[in-house]
Amino acid sequence: MIQDRPYMRNSYERGRSSALTWLVSVIVAVFVIQNVVRVPGMGFGLERPLALTPDGLRAGHLWILLTYGFLHSTGNLLQVIAYLLGLYLAGKEVLPLMGARRFIGLYFFSLLSGGLLWAGVHWHEPDMLMGASAAVCSLIVVYACFFPNREINVLLFFVLPVSVKPKHLALSLLAIDLCGLVFYELMRLPFPFYAAHSAHLGGMAAGWIYYRYVHDSKLSFSSGRPEIELPRWMKQRSQAAPERAARPYTVNLGDRGSLKAEVDRILDKINSHGFASLSDGEKRILDEARDLIGRR
Repeated sequence: MIQDRPYMRNSYERGRSSALTWLVSVIVAVFVIQNVVRVPGMGFGLERPLALTPDGLRAGHLWILLTYGFLHSTGNLLQVIAYLLGLYLAGKEVLPLMGARRFIGLYFFSLLSGGLLWAGVHWHEPDMLMGASAAVCSLIVVYACFFPNREINVLLFFVLPVSVKPKHLALSLLAIDLCGLVFYELMRLPFPFYAAHSAHLGGMAAGWIYYRYVHDSKLSFSSGRPEIELPRWMKQRSQAAPERAARPYTVNLGDRGSLKAEVDRILDKINSHGFASLSDGEKRILDEARDLIGRR
């Protein structure tokens, strides 16, 4: 039976709820709380302790470099809807390739990078930053790096349908935010609406850094050394066991059933632990399976 083969014994855990679901739920919950928790006569609630401001950083409130990404303007419902759509559409594509831990790590790293760049530009001004725009821009860049030529349909200004490639979308956002940073944030020229272009650029930089230097690397926080020294007789047994366990297996690529089962297992592993967790043999199987499908 194919289920009895070693590579079909699935040992990968699957979470009940994805990291993307939790992020969307937290943003929605915070937005609801923002509209409920207001100080009478003062006009503020969560914004004062959690939004990003230069004054807050000077006071040592370093947590606002992350918490600002979960706050949004209560008077602009369209803003939070747009950010949630961007987060969901880009996140659902890159999350299976990254894994939950790296996805969450990139989200917070993007908020930190965008917040630092924005704070540097507005350090001497009494401005306030809220919104997940830095993280959304980061995910768009990562998505464009993974799928640069995939055709996608977007609603320009939520009205005009346009077909565009992710790489062109990312480059367009980059050009717009560079112009906004120079002409609006630095030169202070009039702009029709407020946008934190510096925060967007910081998030884009975080996404590019992740894809360029982190995604294909196998980071490990353990030294690889055992905490307790084993006796000699146990070392000899432990060295012999991996030789049996690490015996390589082959997949009959001519058998469509075996190939499909192996590809399904590998895709489950990517969904649970990210693409970087695959071995060289598993990556080779995916490439060969893709070539077989392309020849049909």
